[in-house]
Amino acid sequence: MSTTTQNVAEQFIQYLNEEDFDKAENCLDPEFKFIGVLGTRENASVYMKDMRQMKFKYQIIKTFSSGEDICFWYTIEIGGKAIESSGWYQIINGKIHSLKVLFDPRPLLNDQ
Repeated sequence: MSTTTQNVAEQFIQYLNEEDFDKAENCLDPEFKFIGVLGTRENASVYMKDMRQMKFKYQIIKTFSSGEDICFWYTIEIGGKAIESSGWYQIINGKIHSLKVLFDPRPLLNDQ
């Protein structure tokens, strides 16, 4: 894993936490793809439009890497609830090409 790869994923999270959405979008490949528990998004600008509205906050607990891939175990503050989650960031040419996020959605659906 290169330092650049780790830094782009961590920098992306930092920019989201700071609500610097333009810089966050610059970390993404224009053809970025998001796959999550509650849906998918195609294209960096479409994904970032959602991020600008939701303003999630992230706290990284642990970082794992394999080649160019980075995986975080983190908490995401969503709707006033801290949800433990895992995010797999696939990095290609110094940009985040895709992100897959897994978490238990029941706290968000009021089905605890």
